[in-house]
Amino acid sequence: MTSFRHTCDVQMRFNDLDLFGHINNTVYLQYMDLGKEQYISRVIGDIFSNENEAMVIVNLNCDYFQITKHKESLEVRTRVDSIGKHSLTFEQEVVSKATGEVKCRCRTVMVGFSPARNESIEIPPHWRKAISEYEGRQL
Repeated sequence: MTSFRHTCDVQMRFNDLDLFGHINNTVYLQYMDLGKEQYISRVIGDIFSNENEAMVIVNLNCDYFQITKHKESLEVRTRVDSIGKHSLTFEQEVVSKATGEVKCRCRTVMVGFSPARNESIEIPPHWRKAISEYEGRQL
């Protein structure tokens, strides 16, 4: 397993917590979205206002390992594991900054998409190049 080059801090919000003072499991997915958005913006650029080259989630799997309590400091670690013809796979972890304990791990498949044409597209070569250079390995 390769290391994570991209991390981002997470700010816990009041409404992230359940009645027991734990983060609700669905909130972790929002944290993962923050990590993906920051990764994509940093590595590829602003695809969110591009009508020809975007990506959409087609599959998401999350494993939960530990609860997170109120006031724990968290970070999201993000990397691209693989790139296919039309899709790429993100791997992410939400981790306690104090202990390094992995709270949950997620694998997300995203497909290249053209909002203008409303159809999937091949992963653009410049995305593949930028991600491979950032990750330090050929994808």
